[in-house]
Amino acid sequence: MFLKFSLRSIFYGAGGGGNDIQWCFSQVKGAVDDDVAEADIISTVEFNHSGELLATGDKGGRVVIFQQEQENKTQCHSRGEYNVYSTFQSHEPEFDYLKSLEIEEKINKIRWLPQKNAAQFLLSTNDKTIKLWKISERDKRPEGYNLKEEDGRYRDPTTVTTLRVPVFRPMDLMVEASPRRIFANAHTYHINSISINSDYETYLSADDLRINLWHLEITDRSFNIVDIKPANMEELTEVITAAEFHPNSCNTFVYSSSKGTIRLCDMRASALCDRHSKLFEEPEDPSNRSFFSEIISSISDVKFSHSGRYMMTRDYLSVKIWDLNMENRPVETYQVHEYLRSKLCSLYENDCIFDKFECCWNGSDSVVMTGSYNNFFRMFDRNTKRDITLEASRENNKPRTVLKPRKVCASGKRKKDEISVDSLDFNKKILHTAWHPKENIIAVATTNNLYIFQDKVN
Repeated sequence: MFLKFSLRSIFYGAGGGGNDIQWCFSQVKGAVDDDVAEADIISTVEFNHSGELLATGDKGGRVVIFQQEQENKTQCHSRGEYNVYSTFQSHEPEFDYLKSLEIEEKINKIRWLPQKNAAQFLLSTNDKTIKLWKISERDKRPEGYNLKEEDGRYRDPTTVTTLRVPVFRPMDLMVEASPRRIFANAHTYHINSISINSDYETYLSADDLRINLWHLEITDRSFNIVDIKPANMEELTEVITAAEFHPNSCNTFVYSSSKGTIRLCDMRASALCDRHSKLFEEPEDPSNRSFFSEIISSISDVKFSHSGRYMMTRDYLSVKIWDLNMENRPVETYQVHEYLRSKLCSLYENDCIFDKFECCWNGSDSVVMTGSYNNFFRMFDRNTKRDITLEASRENNKPRTVLKPRKVCASGKRKKDEISVDSLDFNKKILHTAWHPKENIIAVATTNNLYIFQDKVN
């Protein structure tokens, strides 16, 4: 067993391999109904640092945490089995009376803190308020109080004639989620990103025009580190779309814009990081210029590699890998669904062109993954330059069923196993994906369902 694991580790690397691997179905979570309630739509997916826990947030303000089956961890075939660990209501709908605006309960982002003790901590945010949650286990309860009955009622002290020593008794395991901090009233616009710093004491939150720096212990104030709001809002030309701290360098962060640029800032340079240290931007190809150019160049997600050497950005049609030492162009560009370029007009009319797709790295930074339409998701192997399209579908929902690669026919004669671009379902889309930090286990959200896939072990 150990030899087998070692050989696989050498061949694929930790959490490596995208196309040399056969991916197979492990689990699907969520109801099968065709009529999906708006509140049940998954809005974010995130593994914790060990990969043992997987959290999802939905439009109803709920957070559901899944735990990897302990006894299955060592069994190669069932490593990808996760069961519900805890469910709690993170945010409630609110109303801003000053602006007469409803504040949705939808969870925009979840970020785990590294585990320091028996409890787990995570940050969750909706459009306006960020909360720090503590998730802890309890399997013992105190009994034998002197001034309290077992049902919680207080006793008359005059009736106490003997002194008892309270003891802990075993009980059924209970997982409790409690809000430890609430960070509110710091954002005028909708929060789109939160990112925990590598010092694990501070984190940033970004909205359309500003980025704030918080301390995890202080809720009543934050520091504004980026402000791109013009004095006259009619002069507004771009908004912030995503922001993230560097994984190793606590003074460095990046933020992306709707104009397709990424700015790297160094907090050592000045308190307000309006002047960037580096600007990453690819010159536009004049031959591809169209009415939709600015919309499709808007960056929907930015993620640093685990090594901190590269960063990945996702725009509407492509994924780009940037070397932090080279600003003028990306070192790698992968077309996600280039066959949609001819469909941009209809995608604009049905608002799909504004969909915000996320992207993620595997554990060794050798493969990147992102979603597409028709419940397709794409993987790109950076070493072999090969790519694969897979589908999250209930038709392949037998455990360990190998996923067949899918192909889309853009034009001309369609081959037997190909799907015509005209028959793609644009209501079925994969916006949120996550990759286990150490293993080949991936989580993919399709509307109200969470699919978990793992690599096939022979």
